[in-house]
Amino acid sequence: MAEDTNRRLKIIAGADSFGCTLKDALVAHLRSLNIDVEDLGTDKYYSVGEEIGRRVSSAASNSNPTPIETRGLVACGTGVGVSIFANKFPGVYAATCLTAGDAQNTRSINNCNVLAVSGMSTSPESAIEILETWLNTPFRSPCPASDSKPWPPEIDSFLDNSISEMTKIGPEKPAISSDSCAICCLAKAREFAPVEIMPGGSMKILRETPTSAIVRFKAGSVEPAHHHTFGHDLVVMKGSKRVWNLSKGEKYDLGVGDFLFTPAGDVHRVKYFEDTEFFIKWDGHWDLLLDEDHAAANAAIEKEAN
Repeated sequence: MAEDTNRRLKIIAGADSFGCTLKDALVAHLRSLNIDVEDLGTDKYYSVGEEIGRRVSSAASNSNPTPIETRGLVACGTGVGVSIFANKFPGVYAATCLTAGDAQNTRSINNCNVLAVSGMSTSPESAIEILETWLNTPFRSPCPASDSKPWPPEIDSFLDNSISEMTKIGPEKPAISSDSCAICCLAKAREFAPVEIMPGGSMKILRETPTSAIVRFKAGSVEPAHHHTFGHDLVVMKGSKRVWNLSKGEKYDLGVGDFLFTPAGDVHRVKYFEDTEFFIKWDGHWDLLLDEDHAAANAAIEKEAN
């Protein structure tokens, strides 16, 4: 049994067709323990890994911690594919576990927050044992790798520091050429280029990585729900807009001088009331991953207006 069935824990689960039967058994077991489970169902393994990785990353990066701990449960044929794509997101530590010992080690050593299991290699009974172990093993606790004894002080100290150090790992910073200033980078004569998947929008890149840019949208333009791998800050320089943060269930009306930070992975939709210009800076490289099309976005905005 889980140590505390009343703890505030949420599990987001999903699988591909090779792992769905095992995932269903584990979801049923979690619910029997009164643990909150959001079952995303079945999809391609890379889509499942991406979605759960993004959701766990978003919860982990929340600047306002909540009493709810969000973890992920993913399953595919081998348990490897889903973990690869979940691990593409910052703050996600997904591990494929074929034994209860694997689960105990990765919780103790790596603070694993996404459990990946194999639908082809693991029976429901074994998977439940793996899941129980993963649920009940605290970070830095005794495990098979420590010979089931408390970690020695030097290793315990290493593990204690590892979490903050791991969060710093990311894309390699580009080298600064010897003929450029390390303090300031002058950007002159750069043109605004259309944002192809966002009609009405154009963007002038000022710096590549981390990306900063000036963005313009015409009045009436809509950005369908989307998310980014990295969080971003923006300041409105002209015009007005409304931002719906769908991940948090909040909306913000922004005008000239207003600032907004959107965490990595948060799904958001935008409507522009006037010709609008804003400065934006991502914490890493710029990307844009759509979560709906323009028709769905316009329908949602119209429904709210009515």
